Amino acid sequence: MNAELEIAARAAQEKLDAHTREIVRWHFSPETGSPFWLDWAAKAGWNPAAEVGCFADLARFPHFQDEWLRDLPNEVWVPRAFAGRPFNIFETGGTTGMPKQRIGWEDYKVDYSEFSTTLPDEFFPRQQYWLMMGPTGPRRLRLAIEHLANVRGCSCYFLDLDPRWVKRVIANKQFDVARAYMDHVVDQAVTILKHRRVSALFTTPKLLEALGERINLYEAGIRGVFCGGTSMAPQYARYIVEEVLENRIYFAPTYGNTLMGLAASRPLRPEDNYSITYHAPQPRAVLRVVDPQNTLQLKGYGEWGRVELTTLTREFFMPRFLERDEAVRREPCALYPWDGVAEVRPFGAMEKNIIEGVY
Repeated sequence: MNAELEIAARAAQEKLDAHTREIVRWHFSPETGSPFWLDWAAKAGWNPAAEVGCFADLARFPHFQDEWLRDLPNEVWVPRAFAGRPFNIFETGGTTGMPKQRIGWEDYKVDYSEFSTTLPDEFFPRQQYWLMMGPTGPRRLRLAIEHLANVRGCSCYFLDLDPRWVKRVIANKQFDVARAYMDHVVDQAVTILKHRRVSALFTTPKLLEALGERINLYEAGIRGVFCGGTSMAPQYARYIVEEVLENRIYFAPTYGNTLMGLAASRPLRPEDNYSITYHAPQPRAVLRVVDPQNTLQLKGYGEWGRVELTTLTREFFMPRFLERDEAVRREPCALYPWDGVAEVRPFGAMEKNIIEGVY
């Protein structure tokens, strides 16, 4: 790491530590805090509001549990400072059973407004139209993509897509039904692209590939593709860039979910062998690559480990959540002077089959 990057990384760490202190005090102060964390602190035997001085101190918290977002009523997560304000309710995948739910007010707008600054106007022109070809329904993504388009002065077209149904039929080995459903989704997108002017597209890798088989995206007017979906190995990313997008359409892969927000990627370059590295939107969220057997231990740069997420906003505090993903830990860079995660894939993907549906 050169001297300039070291200075930037140190400044980023100081900003993260200060932000951590602020957010922990917010969620553990009786005037502003959320009932869940105030109750947790009353039983924990220590005072996070007074004792957390930096991000590293969050190691004193246990791993955040899925069940808390499935089993507890949403009211326990409302900070007292937000009492009485109606909130959005966003859901995660929820293939079977009760999905995790996260409530929110403005976080998704902040995340996607910031992400907008990473998109070049040349390929994501303002005052035009977008198409979202991705999961809709109760997912945060639906409102977030429309907000992103609106921030850029654009309006957005949508289509119907239920990824839970796709995962269910694949799990039941009804592959013909899954393919028919994907064709149905692609049909909707093709219809819009044939009859409306669209310059930017959000979709998932598999849907992008399927759409590219049906229509020439560049000739249809697409100039930029914002792509969400975790599993894009380097050879697949290269296939998307060179074959599907023909090296003519800007490709902006991202790693995001309801609990984190949106991690942007470094510019994808052939000299990096098309390996995609994502960086969390620090200081609002932090991604670490940890040893699955000892999650207090970071993996070394270039090593695989499990992804751990901490979310730090006034709306939502979620320390040390173990994602169902694994990744390679990557060094900070000039654009993002904090650790990145690369080649993200489902945790244990090399040992077992993972159902990813339309992702």
